[in-house]
Amino acid sequence: MKKTALFAGSFDPLTNGHIDTIARAAIVFDEIVVAVSTNTSKQSLFDGEQRIQLVAEALRDFPQVRVIRHTGGLTIQMARDVGACALLRGIRNVKDFEYEHSIASMNKLQAPDLETVILLSSENYRYLSSSLIKEVAMFGGDVSSLVPANINAAIVKKFAGSAFKAPK
Repeated sequence: MKKTALFAGSFDPLTNGHIDTIARAAIVFDEIVVAVSTNTSKQSLFDGEQRIQLVAEALRDFPQVRVIRHTGGLTIQMARDVGACALLRGIRNVKDFEYEHSIASMNKLQAPDLETVILLSSENYRYLSSSLIKEVAMFGGDVSSLVPANINAAIVKKFAGSAFKAPK
């Protein structure tokens, strides 16, 4: 029986921490469906279509990964739609744990047959967040070691004409 996990997030931008979580989950799951969503409570760096393209390109070397658009609605419904047996999440710290625990509990109430699998961040990515990447890049900082090369190039291009100094 094929084991599929759904990894949903805004991935704005996808970081090496996300890729580390996906690579580690690929050991456990036959397929990982990465669902790119829009977080309306945050200012987006890239629009939805750009993020899907960037994420798909960054993950092209993972044959068991499929990138799709999160269609909205409950993540548990999307998990059912793609045939997932689990929701994949990564946590960096206690704050993430409390948030993810609440979401996992609500998902379990709504879908008792769906498991949430939480992977702890690798030590070298515990501080890393998409929000931090955006802030550092906006002020001209170098984030090239923290994101895939194609995403770094898109970030550099995004800030090239801004009032802020573009990263190199």
